Amino acid sequence: MREPDVLVIGGGLVGACIAWGLARRGLRVTVLDEGDIAFRAARANFGHVWVHGKGIGKPEYSNWTQASALLWPELSDELKRETGVDPGFTRPGGFYLCLSQTELQRRVNAMTMLQEQPGIELYPYEILDHRQTEAQLPGIGGDVVGSSYCSLDGHTNPLRLYRALHTAFRNLGGTYLPNCHVDRIICEKNAFTVVGPWGSISAGRVVLAAGLGNTRLAPMVALSVPLVPSRGQIIVTEKTIPFLHYPVANIRQTDEGGVIIGESKEATMDHLQPRTAISAVLAERATRMFPILGELDVVRVWAAFRVITSDGFPIYEQSSRYPGAFAVSCHSGVTLAAGHAYTLAGHIALGAFPSALTLFSSERFDVSATA
Repeated sequence: MREPDVLVIGGGLVGACIAWGLARRGLRVTVLDEGDIAFRAARANFGHVWVHGKGIGKPEYSNWTQASALLWPELSDELKRETGVDPGFTRPGGFYLCLSQTELQRRVNAMTMLQEQPGIELYPYEILDHRQTEAQLPGIGGDVVGSSYCSLDGHTNPLRLYRALHTAFRNLGGTYLPNCHVDRIICEKNAFTVVGPWGSISAGRVVLAAGLGNTRLAPMVALSVPLVPSRGQIIVTEKTIPFLHYPVANIRQTDEGGVIIGESKEATMDHLQPRTAISAVLAERATRMFPILGELDVVRVWAAFRVITSDGFPIYEQSSRYPGAFAVSCHSGVTLAAGHAYTLAGHIALGAFPSALTLFSSERFDVSATA
């Protein structure tokens, strides 16, 4: 096997996007994946391509999110054309439902604060009362007092997206190596050698896209990827007739008919077993929003660990000591998939991140640097 140009450590959604994006630029790419033992967030995400409400405290993140969302139709069409696998992307717009006047006012305040930030690229959104919301979502319950709506929001089938990316990567000659736990990375002049129980492999560049594993791997290339515990639960119902034609922030009906419910956040990483008390709260709020959900059977409940920083924004960083080493860590892997595949992979292919992306460096967490 010829030595690759780039090693991507992590075969989840973020790693798959970057690997495919590099391969479509003619680079020889090898993906080292831990396999099914990994805490794979790509198998437990919600499937939103979501814009509105993101970026409070960092308008650049809102702009980056918008840019990726606008590239999503191109990503979906190219993957379907190249692989025959339809990611199931649609963009009807998305709703954030509020169950009290307090929640609605909080939403109004948040959206106002978001769009008043200097440097933000403004986008259209609406604040709707119950009647206006019901006109678009006829199945809502009486407890829904209002909502916010943004036409830039959509959703996709994340498992088919994941399959399409891996298929497209292989079609371009990319190499995928599963069950390759990484023990260490040796940094040499113009080369990185990745070592594990399976052996070793070298390349001129290395991309850390290993999710929660980036915290352990980053110091090996003189980087820092601090992540915080964040555990979430998902409920999936039986398939039913289409009734929800828009994604909602915490509820969406898939193109296969099932309904996904989930908005929990726990500051823990103790275990992956779902907690009944959390599921009960999710179900109670969901049935108040859409009473029809109370008539459906639950077929699956699971928990997963998010890849998230203390401020919720991603980390994109290149090692100053070892310039060919890059780290990519983020929570919104589906929304940012197009940005990662087209824009981010393009910068990695050229060998450097632009100043716009250095705003997402881990240096923002360095207290001594900001004191």
